Amino acid sequence: MAEPQAPAPLEGSQRMLATLALSLATFMNVLDTSIANVSLPAIAGDMGVAPNQGTWVITSFAVANAVSVPLTGWLTQRFGQVRLFVASVILFTIASFLCGVATTLPMLIAFRILQGAVAGPMIPLSQSLLLSSYPKSMSGTAFAAWSMTTLIAPVMGPLLGGWISDNFSWPWIFYVNIPAGILASWVVWRIFKTRETPTRKLPIDMIGLGLLVVWVSCLQLTLDKGKELDWFNSGEIVALAATALVGFCFFIVWERGEEHPVVDLSLFKLRNFTVATIAISLGYGVFFGSVVLMPLWLQQFMAYTSTWAGLTTAPVGLFAIIASPIVGKNMHRWDARKVASAAFVIFALVSWMRSEFNTQADYWTLILPQLVQGFAMACFFIPLVSITLSQVKPHLIPSASGLSSFVRITCGALGASIFTTMWESRASLHHAQLAESVSNLRPESVMALNQLQASGMSEAQSLGVLDRLVTVQAYTLSADELFLASAIIFLVLTGIVWFAKPVKPSGVAAPAGGDH
Repeated sequence: MAEPQAPAPLEGSQRMLATLALSLATFMNVLDTSIANVSLPAIAGDMGVAPNQGTWVITSFAVANAVSVPLTGWLTQRFGQVRLFVASVILFTIASFLCGVATTLPMLIAFRILQGAVAGPMIPLSQSLLLSSYPKSMSGTAFAAWSMTTLIAPVMGPLLGGWISDNFSWPWIFYVNIPAGILASWVVWRIFKTRETPTRKLPIDMIGLGLLVVWVSCLQLTLDKGKELDWFNSGEIVALAATALVGFCFFIVWERGEEHPVVDLSLFKLRNFTVATIAISLGYGVFFGSVVLMPLWLQQFMAYTSTWAGLTTAPVGLFAIIASPIVGKNMHRWDARKVASAAFVIFALVSWMRSEFNTQADYWTLILPQLVQGFAMACFFIPLVSITLSQVKPHLIPSASGLSSFVRITCGALGASIFTTMWESRASLHHAQLAESVSNLRPESVMALNQLQASGMSEAQSLGVLDRLVTVQAYTLSADELFLASAIIFLVLTGIVWFAKPVKPSGVAAPAGGDH
């Protein structure tokens, strides 16, 4: 099939409006992956269910979204980029309204599944439409606009969600999407409706789609429910993991031999796509694990409120906002591999700084690594997305972006699960070791107990206070170990990006490989 002719780039105010609308839709999508987290207690209480049942509000969205993201390429060929993107935003907005008016947990979960399913194409297509709006020499600027929304939204989600829950009611975490969705869909349709991509009627690969749904759903459920069910000590988790593995193997074999696959695995023949997808996914997995761990440690063991935990983590976006346009504007003059390597080195430095945290760390000690990390974030997404798409033909960008996003999102979920599980596991070990030093035979312990009892506490209360102090120290030591391990992983990733070929300064084109 002949390669479709790419439309001419947009200019002036039209390009600016398109960038804002696409970024708004992306921000809305990414925000919804984290905004509901802090509102779970309010949702569970309002609906009269246990908090652990309320976690299905998060899981249901994640599972549906994980299934639909890699289908972007196939859906784009069937319906066209512009129609698919606008329909996705409109349906997401409707699903958000339905989530807000849900009166029972099963209703809310059903609407969250709908919301996650229709949200899948939004992020990959926002990349593709942005790239088509800019000249190749300004592709870095396009990536900068996209990366800012992708990086800031997960940080803003808990902060905004907590504020809405404290000052309004939980349905408003979904209602805020309505004006944003209406505005974004209207602007995008007005600007891009004459720039629709060619479509063709493709047969539906029902077997491939079924296998995708099975293995991705089982994998996501394994990651989401593993910690709660004690991982592989649970028969349910063993069954889910085994089904995911078998389903994945069958899926790979089937898709490689299918003429019209739902996921174009042949993209992995492109060296830059494969190398950059591995680097961005592993890096994002470690980054997201830290994003999840920091607020948990602050709230549970440093006596921070939800609002203050949000204010402590939010500055990570400050320098990302400042540095991203600079990196994007100069990306065509720099070697993307050097910029990505710099990001991993800064990430390693930030992780090392966090590994030095202790229970006496003040607010500014905690803030400093967050500020430094903003520079790393600006140098992370822009060059790696550029390398990912550097050998991909324009009409295959939705497929490539969808597949790369799917791997990245999956690694993010895996990173969060590994971090939280290892955190608790290592903390239990440290608690046992530290508790050995608290004994009636040790003078320091006897002195501490006497001082607590002299202040009016009973012996049981005094022992409870000491146990709490030991627990706080144990979880802090565990967090420090994970941050140090993160620093090592980031340094290893610095070398991986150099397996990619250099990206031509003229834009997103590089020596093509494979049959693309």
